Amino acid sequence: MAAMSVIGIDFGNESCYVAVAKAGGIETIANDYSLRATPSYVAFSGKNRILGVAAKNQQVTNMKNTVYGLKRLLGRKFRDPHVQNEIKHFPFTVIETNNGGIGIRVNYLGEEHIFSPEQCLAMLFTKLKETSATALQTQVNDCVISVPSYYTNNERKALLDAAAISGLNVLRLFNETTATALNYGIYKQDLPAPEEKPRNVIFVDWGHASLQVAACAFHKGKLRMLATAFDPYLGGRDIDLILADHFCKEFYQKYRVDATLNKRAFIRLLAEVEKLKKQMSANSTTLPLAIECFMEEKDVRSEMKRSDMETMCASLFQRVENTLRQCLESSGLKLEEIHSVEIVGGSTRIPAIKQLIEKIFHKSASTTLNQDEAVSRGCALQCAMLSPAVRVREFSVTDVQTYPITVLWDASAEGEASGEIEVFPVNHATPFSKMLTFYRREPFTLRAMYSGNLPYPDKNIGTWIVKDVHPSPDGKPQKVKVKVRVNIHGIMTISSASLIESKESVDTEEPEEQSQQQQQNQKKGEAEEKMPVDSSPGGGQTAPEVGSPSWTKRLSAWFSREGEEKKEKKKKVKCIELPIESLTSGFSQVELNQYTEQEYKMIAADKQEKERADARNALEEYVYELRGKLSCEGELAPYVLETDGSKLISQLEDMENWLYEEGEDCNRQVYQDKLVDLKSKGEPIQQRRIEADLRPIVLDDYGRSIQLGNKVLEQIKSKDPKYGHITDDEAKKLEQGISQSFQWLDQARNQLNSTPKHVPPPITVNQIRQEHNNFDSLVHPIINKPAPKPAAPKEEKENKEAKEKHSNQEQTNQTQNAEQNAKENEEKMEWSAT
Repeated sequence: MAAMSVIGIDFGNESCYVAVAKAGGIETIANDYSLRATPSYVAFSGKNRILGVAAKNQQVTNMKNTVYGLKRLLGRKFRDPHVQNEIKHFPFTVIETNNGGIGIRVNYLGEEHIFSPEQCLAMLFTKLKETSATALQTQVNDCVISVPSYYTNNERKALLDAAAISGLNVLRLFNETTATALNYGIYKQDLPAPEEKPRNVIFVDWGHASLQVAACAFHKGKLRMLATAFDPYLGGRDIDLILADHFCKEFYQKYRVDATLNKRAFIRLLAEVEKLKKQMSANSTTLPLAIECFMEEKDVRSEMKRSDMETMCASLFQRVENTLRQCLESSGLKLEEIHSVEIVGGSTRIPAIKQLIEKIFHKSASTTLNQDEAVSRGCALQCAMLSPAVRVREFSVTDVQTYPITVLWDASAEGEASGEIEVFPVNHATPFSKMLTFYRREPFTLRAMYSGNLPYPDKNIGTWIVKDVHPSPDGKPQKVKVKVRVNIHGIMTISSASLIESKESVDTEEPEEQSQQQQQNQKKGEAEEKMPVDSSPGGGQTAPEVGSPSWTKRLSAWFSREGEEKKEKKKKVKCIELPIESLTSGFSQVELNQYTEQEYKMIAADKQEKERADARNALEEYVYELRGKLSCEGELAPYVLETDGSKLISQLEDMENWLYEEGEDCNRQVYQDKLVDLKSKGEPIQQRRIEADLRPIVLDDYGRSIQLGNKVLEQIKSKDPKYGHITDDEAKKLEQGISQSFQWLDQARNQLNSTPKHVPPPITVNQIRQEHNNFDSLVHPIINKPAPKPAAPKEEKENKEAKEKHSNQEQTNQTQNAEQNAKENEEKMEWSAT
């Protein structure tokens, strides 16, 4: 069962998919509505939270408390221009928190609450976790979650925080394009060998919220991402908005209603426009759009064909073309080197996109993969690879760094200038570690930031303070090694810092001592690049010409440094791990603990509300069911007196009124007590009906058994050889049992026939069955008694013994004759030889 908990989650802006790695392949999990897609919606009511499908279904009636679009809000600040643009489309209230973050104001349990996007996402993850646990019949903890390749450190950390609040252990944040590539490659049996040219495949993923394109090189058992390109603010929903805006203007001209002023009407329009867009992908004819009671009790109608939509969205398709060309250029691939172009994501079904792909790559779009579930399946495969519980074919995955990362440091007290270095350029392999070497005598600060174009207002990644740095005993700066890493989640961090202390060795040479961390890194095979940091003003200039004075000076310095290194071999080196203070985005551990506790309280409240609602529904269902059966033509009417039935129906009607008035919001125990009270009155009536239905069957069965016994008894009395072994006492016992049972059954029939249906029966079905069992236990041993085996006659026995004796004598004679003939033959041979 442990293997069943290996799941992959495709977190989408519109909906989520969950896949599980099982023996024999990958399976997509269906939710409690038997749907494979769970909408990324979270809603709040006065009694509980509503998650997934149910949340989206009630959006129109509960707009202000239904939250969605979380993928575009994670890890961002309220004043982010992108966030401000998103808020325009949301019917719920978004406010700025004290630290400049995003707060979503909703009414929950009758009170105003403010939740962060990370908390709301944690609620959605809780639903996906619960759905998975129900489907797999086991607890789910480990998972791999998809993340857009364009997500920055802040956004990735926010996603990890949300998963931690929900109790999920994320083994890896997996780029969506890489997950798609893994799902494609792992099942391919015809990939080229490592020494051959790779198979280059382009993946185009256009979903509800963003466009991502990736180039990937495949070898047998290995994939390597070459380049990625993306437009994070271009999704299928942008087409919906353009079409909705068009219809809003048209409806205003035709019907004088403005849907832009009515959020409920606009949400309904968006839903209809999305259906129309999907129809246009499969049909080029003119298609109708009609909405009843759209606004001001007016019905609206219009129509559109695919060519009109393509004209309106031409600017969007131009952005798609630009992104496709950018990926082709970044990958460095020629058109003839591209094997195929795979498309995933709902928006790639639009014919215009397929035409663009054919125009740019000179290849038809391939639909080898499931366009909706490819990412979740890739995540499930990656989770299986990272989990020891499942055995998966070896498949190496090398991802790339989306944005270049630069590390900066402050000037030292010795007068060394501040500096910077690009540690991870764009498309650098990840995960990856690099080692930076500094010479310092006091604590110092490092900053990391993104360089180049970034679809995020804040390029800062974080600040790290390396502490406990002190000078050597002779007052000189000491070597400090700092490890910079982009980890498996795509998050850049300063993972460790070490102070290298050198001491003169009195005895013979000793090898350098390595820290435990360095040994582990060597085992892992992490690539380390030692970069001596020169903060002098001349750092970063071009190399001097050979033969120049500066060249001679540098050469002598190199020889002196080599001599110092030889001397250092006689030094004892001690490696000391240094503490690092990290100043990065995301929740602190205290906040995470607080939000996790709050989430578990809400889970308990939801469970309690569900149990209360179930108890109320059970009572309501019993009231309707019993009242219907007690009506004049109901099946229970004959089994209760008319006056008693009328009285009970009156009580049921009172109970129904109570349920919809003061009994609307009672505790679970109140409903359960009232249900027990009603069942004490209704169950006896139901039981009488059940008895009446079953009684003829069990009486007939008992009668047939008595008839069978009586038939056998007659055969015994007629001296049938079949029953000749039954003794007279047994026959007498059988006759007595049949007589008593027949008499009891006859009396029972008479007594039951004279009893009205509304009166409890004097003899129950169980009593009849018990009498039947007693009769069978008396009769069956006698009837089924086996007959004794007949004894062999004396004369036959003697003949048999004579035959056996004669046979033995013949065998003895034959043996003697054979021996005599052999002896004679030997004598003849001897005579002949003589």
